[in-house]
Amino acid sequence: MSPPASNTEKQERNRQEKRTGYTYEEYKQTADWLLSNTEHRPTVAIVCGSGLGGLGDLLKDQVAFHYSDIPNFPQSTVPGHAGRLIFGNLNGKPCVCMQGRFHFYEGYPLWKVTFPVRVFRLMGVETVIVTNAAGGLNQDYKVGDIMVIKDHINIPGFAGNNPLSGPNDERFGPRFPPMSDAYDKEIRKLVVAIGSELGFEEKIKEGVYCGLGGPNFETIAECRFLNRLGADAVGMSTVHEVVVARHCGLRVMGLSLITNKAVMDYDSEATANHEEVLQAGKDSAKYLEKLVATVIQRIELNNNVI
Repeated sequence: MSPPASNTEKQERNRQEKRTGYTYEEYKQTADWLLSNTEHRPTVAIVCGSGLGGLGDLLKDQVAFHYSDIPNFPQSTVPGHAGRLIFGNLNGKPCVCMQGRFHFYEGYPLWKVTFPVRVFRLMGVETVIVTNAAGGLNQDYKVGDIMVIKDHINIPGFAGNNPLSGPNDERFGPRFPPMSDAYDKEIRKLVVAIGSELGFEEKIKEGVYCGLGGPNFETIAECRFLNRLGADAVGMSTVHEVVVARHCGLRVMGLSLITNKAVMDYDSEATANHEEVLQAGKDSAKYLEKLVATVIQRIELNNNVI
């Protein structure tokens, strides 16, 4: 049996539970620590979804840190998320890659889920590439398709669960940031063009991602409802990171790998499961990796693309 907590420990625990966010100094402490422990100066950040951590392995001249070793960093607890931050070069561009992200359903408040995004901003990152494994709501989508995200529906946000809730720090962004331009239009065009160049244009779709809280997969009624709302794919991540990235003024590109078809028929015997998601990600990740690597090659500094 562990000894009872001291008054000091109880006070610290209460303080942590009452927190509504990190301080600017804590973000800067983490950014400074990372910059002091690597010579890489990333301009592009990549967030890997379930089963898509192979993107990090593409980086050259790697310097990697386990999340547990980084000051203030949360820990990833989901299978398929390695929990490493990797610095390196990809096609001549300095990048930082999250092999594993954080989720609302893991019990983290959204200001912890999105912590790395503001750290990236303070490190000099200009563009964030978010990837995820998603269920296909659009009946024209097939497993293995790659959806270029053109917009999102933030269902937890409808209930007031927003990473920007609480005091606003103007050093990061305005109190009321717009989201009508969340996913960079020029990069979206570039992705579609590159998909055609690489010969798998039939896999490239463009659609709306719907973010839910998870961790359970959706009911049939929920899938039908979301599809009628205009969602083409559904998952349990991404939207919170995008909201914070845009609040910070970062440019965003989003890609969903369709790893399972959402169950929309009451006569169907199919059910979604995480093992299926990971396997589908493994089978099709090579296409997404090639796409991301080529896009990064074409991205110039100072928010330009060629």
